[in-house]
Amino acid sequence: MTTPMPHATRGINEEEVGAFATYDAVGGDWSDIARQAEQVGEEHIVVNLGPVHPSTHGVLRVQVELDGENVKEVRAATGFLHTGIEKNMEYRTWTQGVAFCTRMDYVAPIFQEVAYCLGVEKMLGIADQVPQRAQAIRVLLMELTRISSHLVGIGSGGNELGATTMLTLTFRAREDILRLLEDVTGLRMNHEYVRPGGVLNDVPEGFTDYCRELLPKIRLTISEMQDLTMKNPIFLDRHVNVGVSPLSSMMALSMTGPSVRAAGVPWDLRKTQPYCGYEKYEFDVPVADKADAYNRIDVKFRECYESLRICYQVLDELDKTQGEPVMVGDKKIAWPAQLSIAGDGQGSTPDHVREIMTESMESLIHHFKLVTEGFRVPPGQSFTMVEHPKGIFGVHLVSDGGTRPYRAHFRDPGFNNLQSLSVMAEGGMLADLIVSLAGVDPVMGGVDR
Repeated sequence: MTTPMPHATRGINEEEVGAFATYDAVGGDWSDIARQAEQVGEEHIVVNLGPVHPSTHGVLRVQVELDGENVKEVRAATGFLHTGIEKNMEYRTWTQGVAFCTRMDYVAPIFQEVAYCLGVEKMLGIADQVPQRAQAIRVLLMELTRISSHLVGIGSGGNELGATTMLTLTFRAREDILRLLEDVTGLRMNHEYVRPGGVLNDVPEGFTDYCRELLPKIRLTISEMQDLTMKNPIFLDRHVNVGVSPLSSMMALSMTGPSVRAAGVPWDLRKTQPYCGYEKYEFDVPVADKADAYNRIDVKFRECYESLRICYQVLDELDKTQGEPVMVGDKKIAWPAQLSIAGDGQGSTPDHVREIMTESMESLIHHFKLVTEGFRVPPGQSFTMVEHPKGIFGVHLVSDGGTRPYRAHFRDPGFNNLQSLSVMAEGGMLADLIVSLAGVDPVMGGVDR
């Protein structure tokens, strides 16, 4: 007699077999088998995409309920990249807040900096005093970053479909753009360059000529990517009529950006509510007539060309305003941006020392308090919006009259756009879910904050 092992699985006797659903597919008709399956009922499975998935910039968990390969329900679970940026800003000066907000959507950091500083300037009452040259530099950096953000979204989405060449071309153009940003700000990402009242420093000598040399290369790469995608039959099959979202759903979810413009709505804050002098530049707002994944990418490509168009106009303006200030003149608010910095980066050139330390004791005290304590913002609140590559980016700032924000809240467009994933993907195939997600292009640093 054999003694059963204690860890062995108990067998099933004949009486228990009837409790399980079995299908006899030998002979008979498939309609009979389908009828048996209908009696048993639908059996769905739940699949987790993530929390780590390469089609997003960050950490996102997508819970998908499937019937075979058909998507029945989609739930986007956020919060895995929450860093407490808004709360941390309450313990830093108004100027130090730039270092926090630039790290939200790290693919397009300059937009958060500009929106935040516009809100601070509004409460300080110096919005009309920001120098023209500083506004032009802000616009140039934003449009270069817009191109980079769009290309990264398109390239990473194509890479998920197996088109690795798209990602290679993306980073070729992005490298040129990051080189330009580094020349101006000193950093490739997380620039911390924009300041309340202007920008940290002027563009280096010869920058406009160097920029004009690189812009045609960037345009050529955009054209190559466009030919590789918009005329590719495989790409068309994967994107046309995929991820369709009705305009009514977009309005209900407060979606903005290329997704809404792909539905035929020419809603762009640079045109409807200009800021930073956008009303001076000539450009068009690309729109499409069908809100599917193909049209979203088409709108992004055309926006890249319009951004290049704006960049050339800004470069002409920078040539005309050479030597003008890039920061407001109020020394109680602005750090001396016009002074040259020594090789050690500490601002110890003779001009710097002479202006700050030798003119008067009062100016030295003011500068010391400005650097250590920060300037004070009158009590009040402001809400500012800019046209981010992914939609409308909003900043709500509240001041109690101190040197730090009482409350700072950000409206990231990626959060609202991500909620549309269920509308676009439910009823479709699992493979199309990735296409829809790439079209939304969420950056989880901005979504979760």
